[in-house]
Amino acid sequence: MILTVLVANRGEIACRVFRTCRELGISTVAVYSDADADALHVREADAAVRLPGAAPSETYLRGDLVVAAALAAGADAVHPGYGFLSENADFARAVTDAGLVWIGPPPEAIEAMASKTRAKELLGLPPLRAADVTGADLPVLVKAAAGGGGRGMRVVRELEALEEELRAASAEAASAFGDGEVFVEPYVENGRHVEVQLLCDAHGTVWALGTRDCSLQRRHQKVIEEAPAPGLPAALEASLLDTAVRAAKSVGYVGAGTVEFLVADGPEGPGSAPRVHFLEMNTRLQVEHPVTEEVYGVDLVALQLAVAEGRALPPEPPARRGHAVEARLYAEDPARDWAPQTGVLHRFETPAGVRVDTGYASGDAIGVHYDPMLAKVIVHAGTREEALRKLAHTLERAVVHGPATNRDLLVASLRHPEFAGPDALDTGFYDRNLPALTAPAPGGEYAAVAAALAGASAATGRFGGGWRNVRSQDETRTYGGHEVRYRPARGGGYEITSPQGVRVVAAAPDRVSLEVGGVVRHFGVTAYEDTVHAGAHRLTVRPRFTDPADLQEPGSLLAPMPGTVVRVADGLAVGDRVTAGQPLLWLEAMKMEHRVIAPASGTLTALHAAPGRQVEVGALLAVVQTEAQEVVPA
Repeated sequence: MILTVLVANRGEIACRVFRTCRELGISTVAVYSDADADALHVREADAAVRLPGAAPSETYLRGDLVVAAALAAGADAVHPGYGFLSENADFARAVTDAGLVWIGPPPEAIEAMASKTRAKELLGLPPLRAADVTGADLPVLVKAAAGGGGRGMRVVRELEALEEELRAASAEAASAFGDGEVFVEPYVENGRHVEVQLLCDAHGTVWALGTRDCSLQRRHQKVIEEAPAPGLPAALEASLLDTAVRAAKSVGYVGAGTVEFLVADGPEGPGSAPRVHFLEMNTRLQVEHPVTEEVYGVDLVALQLAVAEGRALPPEPPARRGHAVEARLYAEDPARDWAPQTGVLHRFETPAGVRVDTGYASGDAIGVHYDPMLAKVIVHAGTREEALRKLAHTLERAVVHGPATNRDLLVASLRHPEFAGPDALDTGFYDRNLPALTAPAPGGEYAAVAAALAGASAATGRFGGGWRNVRSQDETRTYGGHEVRYRPARGGGYEITSPQGVRVVAAAPDRVSLEVGGVVRHFGVTAYEDTVHAGAHRLTVRPRFTDPADLQEPGSLLAPMPGTVVRVADGLAVGDRVTAGQPLLWLEAMKMEHRVIAPASGTLTALHAAPGRQVEVGALLAVVQTEAQEVVPA
């Protein structure tokens, strides 16, 4: 029996595995980088071992250090989680060679399926050779052979861009997975991303635990997932399950794994027999595994441990019940090209009664080195409609104080008629709907009033809702794009002069009640350094006067986020002429690469970025002395 498990991972998945281990009476060991020294997964483990450094290549991707940590801590088994070394056959062998139990598939199965190119060849689907791509093949997708999560992926729509995108994808894949191999496949526009969860024991039993739909994605990374995949014809679902089982049996698979497909309309368009494209087999536990657990009433981590101990699964899996939906809460700004955000997560609370898998707690810092996912919020209900409604309501009522998040986008997505309706989902949802989904949430102007009055109450000690109309000079406060004008009134209250039609019912430093159109609404208010959270609204405090430090030379390109400069455009030097939209350099932050482009055509007069340089948000990267030409939005 397994007595002590080291999780070769961090954050949410490490905490998730630890939770099951505690329930089973198994001791736990964490590994951590210097950037994670105070992380939740370190605090929750029974023991922890430091991996010196911060970058993944120095820490979580160092299999030799992880194995040494397991031996030093007295662990007898290693769980890889997802990402990092979870699909690395050499690491799996190193674990078993050290006399430890590997909680995952055999290394031979990992080798057969973890490389997407080899997996396709095994199934008789050789990938398209980059050298053979012609204009007729476009668009194509450049894809990393190892790993996942959207790293090392590029959509190419113009043939002349292929070589550069191959090079960029390879560099990103090498940084993320230690393997720079990439390949090319046809890019299917607006298909459905459907996958099958597998669990296999060493005695020949293979469970196909239904389907999941993961079509709502940004940058090829999943945002909302659900089980079962809605609206699949019975024959298609049966075919997907059968293909997944055959793939697992063909390589002697043991443990948890997922086979992913892209389901697209047939040649005759909607309504015709769909086309199914095999994408890959993930030889590990998936991020979205909780929705399958909720629908089938199982603990996949507990079953992974049982299989690793050599126990047999029952002949048939449990029956499916109801519907489950998961939303990934990210520290990012969807309205600014999904830019990741950093800072202190001051307060994080969710309503009781729903499942939340997270690697953060109130007061934790969100850094630049790793994925920006804060938590997964999972809801199970009798029907899909009930699950969507409950999840949207839960997210809306969650307290998330700190950096900007995608919370409002998630709520809007779950309530969008296209997503909640009966028609099939597809991966183009955000391409079509992002502007509407990222529009400011309604009620922001009243949240700004609440923020202003809470601040005024804290500063003056004036409370209550009674007042008389006494003429005096208006006070003005601005939060984001909302200007609030108010004046104190006799009796301890306030009169709101803008926006109009607002009556103050009560005002205190932490809670304000307003009546608008005959309806009284309550706002819990908490102020931090430069933001105020009023109800579900996050408001940026705009200073009254411009800080001289904020004045920048015209044409300055500032870092949109903290991160690391990973590349500068080949041959770029001061004095070069650049054109609007030309990529100048690339920043890596929180598992994603971000291009910094020339905002307009002109001359590069300064270049402060260099590969490997760490930059903070707002750091000056370059200066382009612009010409009077079209400006490209950043």
